[in-house]
Amino acid sequence: MGAAFGWGLLAASSLVIGATAALLVRIDRKVIGLIMGFGAGVLISAVSFDLVQEAVDKDPDQWAPLLGIIAGSLVFFGGDLLISRYGGADRKDSGGAQEDGSPLAIVLGTVLDGIPESLVIGLTIVEGGTVGTAYLAAVFISNVPEAISSTAGLVTSGWRKSRILWMWIGIALVSGLSSLLGYSLFEDASPDTVAFILTFAAGGILAMLAETMMPEAFQQGRKLVGIATTLGFVVAFGLHQLD
Repeated sequence: MGAAFGWGLLAASSLVIGATAALLVRIDRKVIGLIMGFGAGVLISAVSFDLVQEAVDKDPDQWAPLLGIIAGSLVFFGGDLLISRYGGADRKDSGGAQEDGSPLAIVLGTVLDGIPESLVIGLTIVEGGTVGTAYLAAVFISNVPEAISSTAGLVTSGWRKSRILWMWIGIALVSGLSSLLGYSLFEDASPDTVAFILTFAAGGILAMLAETMMPEAFQQGRKLVGIATTLGFVVAFGLHQLD
């Protein structure tokens, strides 16, 4: 169980790394957009090969992965809609649009973005006895641009640097706990349940990419973001092939 928390915390530690980089160095918004595009490509690969394909390989009933994807996207949509109404809609905006948002909503929105990823880390340890290297790397890599973009926007909107850093540390700890939860809850789960949880996370991540991450990446990176996203996909796919 301790390993599940540790691996989840390690994957989320890149949030603190990305935030620290954004606090120490002013990064051009176009560069942030391209980095976010790269992270989106990494997550798309993780969804395809480390979540959906793994779910199908469990040989579940046909309804399990399909229902999981739909349920994951709907839950994220509902949570994101609620958080947006309270001021967390622009949590990934690097231009400071968070200025009018609620600090609590911004924090909760960022937690919502990361929980599906973290749950799966614990689940993969249950299934294979060890963490999936390719998936862990994909989550670690994709967290960096998210933290850079959000941190840049929070600094522009007037948040104190210490407050921002403690926010990311807290979210990293929540991610570790989510991984532990994924390990504890699904230790004796059936193939149908495992497939559902894997694809539930996939649906949530896809909805997050479409609603928050990719629009922000294109807004800042413009046309080159397509190349950056493809490169991210290729890197993550290469890691999956080596796993």
